[in-house]
Amino acid sequence: MHCVLSDSRTIGGHDAGSQHQFTGIAKYFNSYTITGRRNCVLATYAGIAVIFLYFKLKPKKKKADAAK
Repeated sequence: MHCVLSDSRTIGGHDAGSQHQFTGIAKYFNSYTITGRRNCVLATYAGIAVIFLYFKLKPKKKKADAAK
């Protein structure tokens, strides 16, 4: 159950980030706010997709002709 109070505190849930003042990259990638967690997950998925596409799309090596 998630109940939001009028002064941005929550009951039975995680802090909404009202007491945390992040600067720099920590403002976008942190484990204290839902948005920060989401950004970490999206960056991880994007990194995995880039690695997959790199190996999928890179040119294949041609084998040397052994009959020479």
